[in-house]
Amino acid sequence: MSLDGKVILVTGAARGIGAEVARRAAARGARVALAGLEADRLAALARELGGGHAWYECDVTDDAALEEAMAGAVSALGGLDAVVANAGIASYGTVAISPPEALARVVDVNLGGAIRTARAALPHLRAHRGYLLFVSSAAALGALPGMAVYAATKIAVQHLAGAIRLEVAHEGVDVGVAYPGWIETDLMSDVVQDLPGFDALRRKLPPPFSTVTSLGACADALVAAIERRRRNVYVPWALGLVAPFRTLLWSRLGDLLVRRDAREAVPRMERDVAALGRAFGARSVETARRTVAAAGSEGYGRAGPPPPAREWASVPRPGGDR
Repeated sequence: MSLDGKVILVTGAARGIGAEVARRAAARGARVALAGLEADRLAALARELGGGHAWYECDVTDDAALEEAMAGAVSALGGLDAVVANAGIASYGTVAISPPEALARVVDVNLGGAIRTARAALPHLRAHRGYLLFVSSAAALGALPGMAVYAATKIAVQHLAGAIRLEVAHEGVDVGVAYPGWIETDLMSDVVQDLPGFDALRRKLPPPFSTVTSLGACADALVAAIERRRRNVYVPWALGLVAPFRTLLWSRLGDLLVRRDAREAVPRMERDVAALGRAFGARSVETARRTVAAAGSEGYGRAGPPPPAREWASVPRPGGDR
C-alpha cells in the first residue's frame, strides 16, 4: 500500500528503530503517531516531522495509556492504517545473576507490551483493514548466553503474531513480524561499551548473526514491509535464508557454534555486569526509571518507578486540526 496519507502508530518511537521508522514513513507521506515514554524526545521528533503528526506519552505495559494513545491518534489523525509494535528492552547478564525484577520487566515490556499493543490496536485496524507489524528479533532464531529472557520474549512475539494473523485474516487485517539483528542503536552502543565480554562473543558468531546493520537500512526494511504488508522481514536479509533452518540452531549442532567460546565469555560477562552495578544500558529508559526510584527511596522524590503517563499531546495538522 502507498503510505501517502496513511496513519501509522509506532510504539517505542522516542529513539532507535522506532524513531527512524517514523522519520522514513513520514518522508513517504504517512501521518505518524509517536508513542513512548520519553516525552521530550517524542515532542522533539514530532516537531522535526512537521505538521500532521502526533505524539503520545505512554507505557506499553499500561492498558489504559495504550488505549488512550490509540484513541487519540484516531481522533487527531483520522484512523489507524498500520501499527508497529516496536517497544522493547534488553537487560544485562545471565539468568543466574540477574535481578528477578529486571527479568520480569523484560517479559512485561517485550511480550506483555506486544499483547497489550495488539489488543488496543486491533479494533481500529479492523475498521481500516490495516496492518500490524510486530518487531521480534534475530534472537528468536537462535539462543545466545546473556540473552535468555530477551530471546524467550522475542520467540513468543513470533508465535503471538502467527496466532493473531489467523484470528484477523478473514477481516482483511494483515500481520507481519520483523527480525532485526544487530542494529546501530543506543542499545548496541551500550552493549559494546558496557559488556566487552559479551561483545567479543557476538563478534565470533558466523554471519549473518554477527552482522551489524545501519539504523537507516533497518528502518527502510521495516517501512518497505509496511508498504507491502509483508508476513516477515529480516534485517539483514540473509537472516531470511537461515530462518527455515532454525531448528538446527536449537540442536546440539547449534550449541557447538557458541559453547566453546561461551566457556570463557560467560564468566567474563558476569564480571562485567557485576562491575557495572546495573541491569540495563546507560542510555536505556529503564536505567533512568531506576535512578528516579532510587532517589525516591532516599527521600528525594516518589518511591518506586514513575507511573506511566496517560495524557497525550499532539502537533496540529495544517489548518489547525488536532
